[in-house]
Amino acid sequence: MTLNRRIFLHQLGLGVAGLGLIGSLPTTLRAAPLRSFRLPRSLPEAQGVSSAGLLDFVNAVEAGKLNLHSLMVVRHGQVVAEGWWAPYAPDLKHTLYSLSKSFTSSAIGLAVAEKRLTVDDKVVSFFPNEVPATVSANLAAMRVKDLLTMATGHDKDSTGSLRADPDKNWVKAFLAQPVEHEPGTFFVYNSGATYMLSAIIQKVTGQPLLAYLKPRLFDPLGIEGADWETDPKGIATGGWGLRVRTEDIAKFGQLYLKKGLWNGKRILPEAWIEDATKFQIQSKGGSRPKEENDWLQGYGYQFWRCRNGAYRGDGAYGQYCIVMPEKDTVIAITSETSDMQGILDQVWKHILPGIQPEAIAAKPAVPLKQKLATLALPLPTGQATSPTVARVTGKPYQMADNSLNIKRVSLAFQNGSCVCTLHDDQGEHRVVCGLGNWKEGESNLSTVPLKLVPTAVPKETKTKLAGSGAWSDENTFTMTWRFIETAHYENVTCRFSGDDLRLEFQKSLAVLSNTKDPRPVLEGKLMGAVSQGK
Repeated sequence: MTLNRRIFLHQLGLGVAGLGLIGSLPTTLRAAPLRSFRLPRSLPEAQGVSSAGLLDFVNAVEAGKLNLHSLMVVRHGQVVAEGWWAPYAPDLKHTLYSLSKSFTSSAIGLAVAEKRLTVDDKVVSFFPNEVPATVSANLAAMRVKDLLTMATGHDKDSTGSLRADPDKNWVKAFLAQPVEHEPGTFFVYNSGATYMLSAIIQKVTGQPLLAYLKPRLFDPLGIEGADWETDPKGIATGGWGLRVRTEDIAKFGQLYLKKGLWNGKRILPEAWIEDATKFQIQSKGGSRPKEENDWLQGYGYQFWRCRNGAYRGDGAYGQYCIVMPEKDTVIAITSETSDMQGILDQVWKHILPGIQPEAIAAKPAVPLKQKLATLALPLPTGQATSPTVARVTGKPYQMADNSLNIKRVSLAFQNGSCVCTLHDDQGEHRVVCGLGNWKEGESNLSTVPLKLVPTAVPKETKTKLAGSGAWSDENTFTMTWRFIETAHYENVTCRFSGDDLRLEFQKSLAVLSNTKDPRPVLEGKLMGAVSQGK
């Protein structure tokens, strides 16, 4: 299935967390350790949820190849199902993409409660030094509320123009965009609008978005170690770039489900929750008719309305915080899919009907627990070894000149694993791959590696990575490198022939869209053979 237009609008190339397309590296909050808070656990039937329905959901998303990375279902405040598809795991953060927007909206709600601004304040009033020489009537009329509801009046998403600004002043670039429509009347999904909400928070509080949210939202909920990408001037991107754990997504949804209360303490005003999650403007998106389309149910303050009386925060490739007030249920999902509607369809088809008003009789024959404990993404297929290993292991190959600036490559097979070492103009990069299993490690490769993008990742920056490899035939070794705090992975194929090595990269986004990876196929020769002039 090809990527639909909405996913591209949802940030592809327009500020994508986890793709290396960043103005600067993510900012991470590091403070005194918190006492981590976990949601209580319960059995599904004890909370009125059918284990069979949950199992059917898991089987359906696997059969549909929807590529989920994690799932957590919360009923009556109790986690009744949770699972991570290995090598993803509970303690790992995950790129949220546009699900970040709902957290940014919450910051505005907190600032409104503190009387630092109102939703009717004009956007230009916060940035008198950044406005263009001539302020159009539409720009002058644009309110904070219009940023929140994606009704700024722009004809298209402004994010690309922000990123391309030669002065790296995203606020000024946003205000310089033509505003073709009257604000409040025209919906366009616009990550640049959410960035401006982040900029406003920093302007009125003197703190970056993450620092502002930490004591007000993250600390009370026990959300630890969150990080958020920033623009070149240190302003959080707002509309994308936040990374938290799956359970943190579930906690956030539970806070909204309880209308801003957390363990009896008021975190967000109930009136804000109501305004943020109700229909504010007619949304656009998807290819189905309205009765089958969760992108045509309306938009609130950086939240989407859903069918079945629900609402959600969501992010590209299937990052979900689904809140069902009528069912007292929250569902958190991370994934990498081109069919975001497909995931929601399976929620409505399998999980929703199994939620009952009262506790139901347990069905111990349903193997839900075992299934959730053994979830795993597919490993490369093939054999753990090949006669070629003895000839190539540990030997460096000199690569012909290439646009990735990769100079040398070697593969060392030992102790049930393969260490792939790449040398480029940034230095040495090592990736450890299990043979028939995942090996976890760290790398300073970009999360879509090998200089696909112009922003280099400093050597000291480490990305969590899980690798696995297999010999698909005697001379072909295939690796999968999963960047396990993002949504994405790389397939790397090494073909050996005599003294030659042919190296091919395939990013997961190309797999999703069924397109050819834009990077070149690399050709190399065994270095000893090079020196002997073979």
